Amino acid sequence: MEPGRVSTFRDKLRAGDVIAATWVKTPSPMIVEVLSLSSLDCLVLDAEHAPFDRTSLDLCILAARAYAKPVLVRPASSSHEHILNALDCGADGVVLPHIRSAKEAADAVKACHYGPGGRGYAGSSRSAGFTTKGMAKHRETAKNVIVIAQIEDVEAVEECEAIARVEGIDALFIGRADLTVAYGAITPDDEIVVAAVERIVEAGKAAGRVTGMFLARSSDVPLWREKGASLFVLSSDHDFILQGAAALSQAIRG
Repeated sequence: MEPGRVSTFRDKLRAGDVIAATWVKTPSPMIVEVLSLSSLDCLVLDAEHAPFDRTSLDLCILAARAYAKPVLVRPASSSHEHILNALDCGADGVVLPHIRSAKEAADAVKACHYGPGGRGYAGSSRSAGFTTKGMAKHRETAKNVIVIAQIEDVEAVEECEAIARVEGIDALFIGRADLTVAYGAITPDDEIVVAAVERIVEAGKAAGRVTGMFLARSSDVPLWREKGASLFVLSSDHDFILQGAAALSQAIRG
């Protein structure tokens, strides 16, 4: 993890600059390598909903780093071991699923950083330069880890103001699809879901935190940018493949 690269991306994120990112659902370093050639600001490896194991996660992070492409991981859970795995492999940060309270947010922040009861240390990891950094330097650069709390449960919405105020949380990320399910709504456009999203965005603004989200329609980005969101993780490698194939089929059948 190059300190300058991480600092630049983290600073851009925390400053509220618009971040354009996408999900990577295929545990293939070649997919990551190809997407790293794009102008996207960041890639997010979805280890929560896609079949990433430790080896494939490691190789995909390696591929992104080879092209100096910032890479985040959404781990299978917000447990200490899943966070540790992503960060030791060299991810720039984590998008932590199902953070429901300020206490869970604080526990997650602790798991992302070195200190009592926090991240376990290993000098042999990629993030530590495979023993070449030394403990002091690695612990210093590791402070730049990006911690994003995903808000996707009804109880999390009720706690979103408190979660946003937790020291060490860099951004809130809205899981709109899961909120739709949690509220028993029919679509992400139902009033109750939209109201929840607006409340989370306002909570982020009030606490000086960045807010991000997934949107099914890229045409909705200007609306939420105007409301204060700046981190957008849209589409995925699967979508790109399907859309490209559909466009080619249409062109041929024309």
